[in-house]
Amino acid sequence: MASANDIPFTTRPEIEGTFGVVSTTHWIATSVAMGVLERGGNAFDAAVAAALTLQVAEPHLNGPAGEAPVMAMPAGCARPDVICGQGVAPGAATIERYHALGLDLVPGTGLLAACVPGAFDAWMLLLRDYGTIGLREALEPAIYYATEGVPVLPRITATLQGMSDLFNSHWKESAATYLVDGKAQQPGDLLRNPVLARTYARIVDQSEQAGSGRNAQIEAARDCWYRGFVAEEVDRFCRRTDILDGEGNPHQGLLTGDDMARWQARVEEPICGRFRDYDIYKFGPWSQGPVMLQQLALLAAYPLEDLDPVGPEFVHLVTECAKLAFADREAFYGDPEFVDVPMERLMSEPYNSDRRGLVGDRASNELRPGALKDDAAWKRHAAALAARKTMAAIGAGEPTVGDIVAERGDTVHLDIIDRHGNMVSATPSGGWLQSSPVIPALGFPLGTRAQMFWLEPGLPSSLAPGKRPRTTLSTSVAFRDGKPYMAWGTPGGDQQDQWSTQFFLRHVVGGMNLQQALEAPNWHSEHFPASFWPRAGRPGVIVVEERMPEATIAGLKARGHAVEVGPPWSEGRLGAVSQVDGRFRAAADPRSMQGYAVGR
Repeated sequence: MASANDIPFTTRPEIEGTFGVVSTTHWIATSVAMGVLERGGNAFDAAVAAALTLQVAEPHLNGPAGEAPVMAMPAGCARPDVICGQGVAPGAATIERYHALGLDLVPGTGLLAACVPGAFDAWMLLLRDYGTIGLREALEPAIYYATEGVPVLPRITATLQGMSDLFNSHWKESAATYLVDGKAQQPGDLLRNPVLARTYARIVDQSEQAGSGRNAQIEAARDCWYRGFVAEEVDRFCRRTDILDGEGNPHQGLLTGDDMARWQARVEEPICGRFRDYDIYKFGPWSQGPVMLQQLALLAAYPLEDLDPVGPEFVHLVTECAKLAFADREAFYGDPEFVDVPMERLMSEPYNSDRRGLVGDRASNELRPGALKDDAAWKRHAAALAARKTMAAIGAGEPTVGDIVAERGDTVHLDIIDRHGNMVSATPSGGWLQSSPVIPALGFPLGTRAQMFWLEPGLPSSLAPGKRPRTTLSTSVAFRDGKPYMAWGTPGGDQQDQWSTQFFLRHVVGGMNLQQALEAPNWHSEHFPASFWPRAGRPGVIVVEERMPEATIAGLKARGHAVEVGPPWSEGRLGAVSQVDGRFRAAADPRSMQGYAVGR
């Protein structure tokens, strides 16, 4: 494989420091996090303040009612902790209920796709058990920016322009929150959300009335959200409001205040896989996270060090292994509290040795999970997927139906290391401004993560009350030679564990530094069923950045890949941090021109 000296000059330096490093997908959140570190807070405090700020700065990519699975790595511990900030399906959300409404998929927008909002409790749990600062200090940056405004990004303007007709005609409170005189704000304007600011300020005020103790105030904030005025407003809105969904039909929501009161974020153990000298930790199979570990297990036997990281053989091998891992995601992954996910078998060397034998010199056009030939539910599902392939031509989950612009949202990301060596990584998402109408009394919309359930019975990711959807949200922590080394991740839905795997390989096998590894040309496969409505797959399709060498594109086509060439900087929004003996490094993706890393 090419050495770091062979890699072109990067647009930015790899950041270094000895005090701490931060990388997030928005420069304001990065600054907020570093400010917390400089005032004496730790990495977990900084993550909470930055994450709540990202909800204000990038409302088209995440929101207060979204999800936030978090990887927390306290210094000196043997492994990271997973904080599961993925909410569950409402108690009334049954397959039969959706079928009675004439639906064969959970809609991609509207109230029927809402799960219990998980992000707030995840951040409060992180703050209480891992952080040091108080509730007010953690929430103050978000309150400030919601009140004073954040500069409108071009992508926010584009999203609002696509949604303005719907906002003005049906989602009136969204128009009042995000439009000015019925029109999208332009890049450089200040976007404010005073209602959200009042919601967070009210939580702080009510929590401080619970007493002077830090933990008591954080617990009171959790009560405000899940058993107090926030839950009451969510319940009232879902029961009393008919909202158009992505298929152009009006529906009330199924989420109730009781659903919220019965749920809490919790700490879980991660799943670990080994590659070369690295131990990589991921969320469990209620997420897609283990697909990275499966990809690496398949790739471990190949001489990757001898391959060009942007050459056709390297891209072909990584893509074909990704196809096999994602096929297993489709066949086996789901909430392990509801289904038996055979992770030990999926990660075993005998299993991956057999699977590796399926990788040939030609691109596969089949969805090939591990042995499921006698599974009746899978047979029905595979037949339904084959029929759904024809829907792929309408685009990547962003069709227009009636006067609904069903724009799929995206995600944000953050990675932080403090002077003590504490490390945290998270990929918050959901609650997008385009996913559901703003709740008037709260200033934010609900999420739509339930669209990741299937409405076919008998599948690991079939809908059930109280079940976690198989989320795409994923982040990574790696140990090197038994010591905490790196945290990284990216927005991107189904692409997250493709781009993150490519970055990891370029860094640990290819010898690139963090910035070089994330700036190198990326690609993704659309071979398998998408996790977002309308759930279509595009067998054999690989999308590469225009910066990919022409010889690589030609070589992929010669191997049978259906190659599509996208814009030159269009694949990923990666961030990463690392530490070795008190020296810290960080990198942020120049793609989208808003993510930044800092360190000192």
